[in-house]
Amino acid sequence: MRIFLIAGEPSGDALGAALMAGLKTLAPGVEFHGVGGPLMQAEGLTSLFPMDELSVMGIAEVLPRYRALMRRITQCADEVVRLSPDALVTIDSPDFCLRVARRVKAASRIRTVHYVAPTVWAWRPKRAAKMAQVIDQVLALFPFEPPYMEAEGMRCDFVGHPVVAQPRATAAESAAFRAAHAIAPEAPLILALPGSRRGEVARLAPIFGAALGPVQARHPEARVIVPAAAPVVAEIRRLTAAWPGTPVVLDPAAPGAAQEKRAAFAAADLALAASGTVSLELAANGVPMVIAYDMTWLSRQIIGRMLRLDTVTLVNIVSETRAVPEFLGAACKPGPIAEALARLIDDPAARAAQRHAARVTMTRLGLDGPPPGLRAARAVLDGLA
Repeated sequence: MRIFLIAGEPSGDALGAALMAGLKTLAPGVEFHGVGGPLMQAEGLTSLFPMDELSVMGIAEVLPRYRALMRRITQCADEVVRLSPDALVTIDSPDFCLRVARRVKAASRIRTVHYVAPTVWAWRPKRAAKMAQVIDQVLALFPFEPPYMEAEGMRCDFVGHPVVAQPRATAAESAAFRAAHAIAPEAPLILALPGSRRGEVARLAPIFGAALGPVQARHPEARVIVPAAAPVVAEIRRLTAAWPGTPVVLDPAAPGAAQEKRAAFAAADLALAASGTVSLELAANGVPMVIAYDMTWLSRQIIGRMLRLDTVTLVNIVSETRAVPEFLGAACKPGPIAEALARLIDDPAARAAQRHAARVTMTRLGLDGPPPGLRAARAVLDGLA
């Protein structure tokens, strides 16, 4: 059996590696080709070219590299047709991957599988119909996504979210983290997660700092930990220097950084986070949270008109609750955010409601089932059969 895979960013590389491991378990001797990062390469993929070439976002970043990206699209499609694999599996990165799939479908009858369904349930519902022109099967991360894809004629399998398979720190590691940073066992430990891109960090960090001020005034023993994303470490150090309470910035390039971040999540009592998949990481560790996010005025107007839900927090969506308070756009102000954080510290019922929503979320995302990578591999093989 021969599978061609394409991943364009680190999250896709992780999904692809887990899928490859599952395929090797279920179909010994499977042969891999395509484009991927270090995790997929460790599972046996020789990348056609460096995956980093595809890790671009936004018009300003894409335009200077448009010709190079188009050449890579053509190169991938030509190689897929030449190899004639049993399946082409494209992983997220739809702007690149679906262009490759379109060229492959125009030149062959190779089965196409796309891993990660578009968020048509939240905005731009017509994307599913467009995808159905070139994709035979979708592997979905969320249990409510298959009907949206199936309505357009694609097979869609819910395979579970990768967050349920991520390792979590033990109680001993959690206690050791507090001790290493001189945080008393009874002191509130607050995670602050202002995003992973420079623009959002620049907008959110000052708001987060201002919101944490009144909280630390009421709870002087509270400590703030900021797990920084690699692209914005320097920016976060600069912007948090004026925050109250001397926050601790965790550098992802430091030795043992992954284990320290897991221990921080396990030790945390609450979190203030930008909107995104980090809410699922917090839920996996049972950390009550407040979500806050802002964007440019123009983006607010456009996205506000396109949204189809009254919440953007994944924990709220998956658990079908509104347990997690969120402050978005014009509502992203320090005062209300500070009040919501103080309530989480002072109100056990509010924390309990969030922890219940988190347990429901993790169960619905596949916590008690087989690992997502193995489920994805079974779905791919079943689709081929």
